[in-house]
Amino acid sequence: MSRSPAERRQLALFTDGMNQLAMTDDVHAAIAGGAPVVFSLSGGKDSVSISHATCVLLDRLGHPRDRRAAIHADLGRIEWRSTAPTVEAHAVRLGVPLITVRNKSYDMLSKWERRFELGCRRYEQLLTYHLTAPWSSAKNRFCTAEMKTQVILPELLRRFPGERIVSVVGIRREESIKRRLTPVSKREGDSYTRANGANIVTWHPGVDVREDEVYAYIAAHGLPLPESYGLGTTRHGCAFCVLASINDITVAANAPGNRGVYLHLVDREAHTSFSFQPDRWLGDVAPRLLPPTLAADLARGKVLAAERLALEASLPAGLRYVKGWPQRVPTLDEAAAILAVRTQLLTVHRLASPYTTAVQVRDRIAELHDAQRLKEAA
Repeated sequence: MSRSPAERRQLALFTDGMNQLAMTDDVHAAIAGGAPVVFSLSGGKDSVSISHATCVLLDRLGHPRDRRAAIHADLGRIEWRSTAPTVEAHAVRLGVPLITVRNKSYDMLSKWERRFELGCRRYEQLLTYHLTAPWSSAKNRFCTAEMKTQVILPELLRRFPGERIVSVVGIRREESIKRRLTPVSKREGDSYTRANGANIVTWHPGVDVREDEVYAYIAAHGLPLPESYGLGTTRHGCAFCVLASINDITVAANAPGNRGVYLHLVDREAHTSFSFQPDRWLGDVAPRLLPPTLAADLARGKVLAAERLALEASLPAGLRYVKGWPQRVPTLDEAAAILAVRTQLLTVHRLASPYTTAVQVRDRIAELHDAQRLKEAA
């Protein structure tokens, strides 16, 4: 892989199972200046191994240990039970203080629930063309943004006022096609720059490390890992992740410590009529665990999902949601078709809308159309 000149600085060739760590001139300058370095820990194999190897590198570069810390974003009930103990044990191993942060308004489960509630309110007000699923997705990873990034980075700025902060994140390019484009480092934008001079550079020192090297390094150094790996998962994060493989989500569903969360999420699938993953119902992963009443609710939810998809597919195609919606005002006949679909979906989900005639639907979309065009002009 070709590199820019700033990425050609390669340091710390680990011969005990870890490949070379990557460093840009920007990061090297910050470290040489004694900038605070904070390791983002999830408890997973990459964050554990890369943070440990990076600590060794920092020692070699003469970076003071009292200028290092670790931070963990706790997502609440959806975490594996061993995540917090693993992160705590690893921070001790690194010899750094651990900062644990949480979203002050909700955990991951309540965020999904709240998202569906707000989506229903927006649907009632005809602010959306389709009902909104509660779950995050590959295209809409608000879980990572709201529960991690937007919690961790402001805390770093608060803890280290007026300083350039190096945030170490254990991402590897080998993990996915999207992550192949991961830079060695990047400066966070204006949202994370303060008038007192504080700013953050995120450093991915392990981008070129391979998975076999990660496991070899962990074994060589006896580093702690959560129980998810011993049960058979390939990755560690939330016990139930919308991006998880069928293997990992099946392991999580069958782990006794996750039973309550599993049943809760299946219940949400049943009552929202949206599957946890686009092509997979969580309730189908371990159906033997479902009480008869929940199994019946899920079956009904699947029927409602099929009906919803068929109804929404019948909506006027030229008015379907795209960025900047609505693109035009419907005819009265189109408004009548939209009203027919909405009436059925509103009834199923026990919602009420003030737009109960075709004329009202047309006029409401015209109002939204005019507001959108004014916004674009401004």
